[in-house]
Amino acid sequence: QVQLVESGGGLVQAGGSLRLSCAASGRTFSSYAMAWFRQAPGKEREFVAAIKWSGGSTGYADSVKGRFIISRDNAKNTVYLQMNSLKPEDTAVYYCAASHRPLWTMAVSWYDDWGQGTQVTVSA
Repeated sequence: QVQLVESGGGLVQAGGSLRLSCAASGRTFSSYAMAWFRQAPGKEREFVAAIKWSGGSTGYADSVKGRFIISRDNAKNTVYLQMNSLKPEDTAVYYCAASHRPLWTMAVSWYDDWGQGTQVTVSA
């Protein structure tokens, strides 16, 4: 099992930027695919972005493509989500997730370990 701790959330105006970080414990982090999901009040948890174990393959939801960038530093056991050109509809709790597999998918069920979440609020 991997313990995940997110940070970097907060309140930002529309058009602004935030960078989320997810620190992972465990020696096997570098072999796991990692992802970010988000959940707005009254809505289901949805896929945002993912990255494979080596960082060579990434994927994004259509709603964030071109604005968000996922990356990872396996030496630091950390995955990042750079969020630019933020919109009010990006407001949600953002969750970091780890899959005990090297490749990513968009499915919530693919991921085995979850962080506690960090709130991102974008004001108009």
